[in-house]
Amino acid sequence: MTLTGFPELPFRLGTTSYIIPDDILPNVRYLADKVDDIELVLFDVEDYSNLPSPALVNELNRIAGDNGLTYTVHLPLDLKFTRADERADVSIEKALKTIGATERLGPIAYVAHLDSHQIGLAEREPSEALVENCLNALEKIAPALPDRKKLAIENLESYPGEWNDEVIRRFGASNCVDIGHLWLRRRDPVPYLRERLPVTSVVHLHGVADRDHRSLTAQPKNQVQLIWQELLRQNYRGVVTLEIFNETDFVSSMDLLRSFHDRHSTIR
Repeated sequence: MTLTGFPELPFRLGTTSYIIPDDILPNVRYLADKVDDIELVLFDVEDYSNLPSPALVNELNRIAGDNGLTYTVHLPLDLKFTRADERADVSIEKALKTIGATERLGPIAYVAHLDSHQIGLAEREPSEALVENCLNALEKIAPALPDRKKLAIENLESYPGEWNDEVIRRFGASNCVDIGHLWLRRRDPVPYLRERLPVTSVVHLHGVADRDHRSLTAQPKNQVQLIWQELLRQNYRGVVTLEIFNETDFVSSMDLLRSFHDRHSTIR
């Protein structure tokens, strides 16, 4: 699939399943000819669940086949660390339920947060006990994954992204590099991205204004352009998700990226 205005992208460009104010299926139908990949943002709480039924999975697969779409899946809860002798936390149980509900979609990645409430932020670096407890939790998910690299661990704004590195390396997961979260921490995201891109399956891109997950136009234009250029320079082959949640922000973000790409193609 070649997106209008984005010929020959090495990566898949997508957005979330909450662009128009409706459920997953209407969003997928709306986005099917506009993106390469859709991040299914899933919830499974006591009074609400949007985990797809088998019938919905069939329809999502049909739309994907007709349009050259792929999917990524965002797990519903931050993954709570456990010790080896503990039973699986509810976050692990819901992750397994979500993976089971979506496995027939063949997602490129399952995006996961580590539970930052359990990270000792006063420490200079994560302790060995913290890493071990996190690995114990992830091992409970491992049997459900077709490949450990399908689990993409996302950096959050609440702790240094480098704290994920040891867990990712030892478990065999991949990175989800969230650029907006790095901007929230007032970091230059390019060096962080450059170092991790070879083991990154998903990049989240969104602007920061009154909060994050806004249009890329909320960000200084040159900052966004540097990210776009780095992805192209490194011939990144994963997914870039515009992690935003309304149509206005989606359209303005795509228009901004298209202007960069037009300029890049002209120079090349």
